[in-house]
Amino acid sequence: MRKLKYFLDFDKEEKWLNKMAQQGYQLADKSLRYKFNLTKPDDSKIKIDYRKFKTQEDFIDYCTLFEDSGWQHIAGKKNSGTQYFKKTNTNSDDDIFSDKISKAGKYKRLSDMFIELAICYIPLFIALVSTDIIDISAIFDPKRLYLTPGVWEMTGASFWKNFLFETPFVLIRSFIWLFIPVTIILCLLFSYKAKKLYEKNIN
Repeated sequence: MRKLKYFLDFDKEEKWLNKMAQQGYQLADKSLRYKFNLTKPDDSKIKIDYRKFKTQEDFIDYCTLFEDSGWQHIAGKKNSGTQYFKKTNTNSDDDIFSDKISKAGKYKRLSDMFIELAICYIPLFIALVSTDIIDISAIFDPKRLYLTPGVWEMTGASFWKNFLFETPFVLIRSFIWLFIPVTIILCLLFSYKAKKLYEKNIN
């Protein structure tokens, strides 16, 4: 079974995944969507960390460290960021983190990732605007997105024919133009929310 769902709060995501496991759906993989295997209901705990690695060896050492502590790595890749662990040893601690600072650190790393992503998009957006590939004024005056000469001076059937014909292309063009600035805004927003979660968990 696959489910499309998004969490910024790892604590809420853990509760949801544990509830799914209790219903017999064990997390098997996570990319854009969650992939679950149908199994027997399971009360074992699932915990989440956020961490990326420069090398595959570092990633393997990281997973091995947790497995030696009684936590099996069940989803996540070297560059995926979000790493999922399932408790396999009943004698292990109920959390993969030993203190508040290390637990809150995952939100700090998540916040930094969104900031870095926003910073990567900003020069690209500036370059597209400065070369007139993106007309920033069209955001405030959508009529500029219509390229048919004199379309707004037309009347009657002539206007509607040209307006309706070009509108689908305008929607595509506006989506492409808005994608980068909207992405930058969302990254900054998610970074702020992750930072607030960091502050909440560290206090």
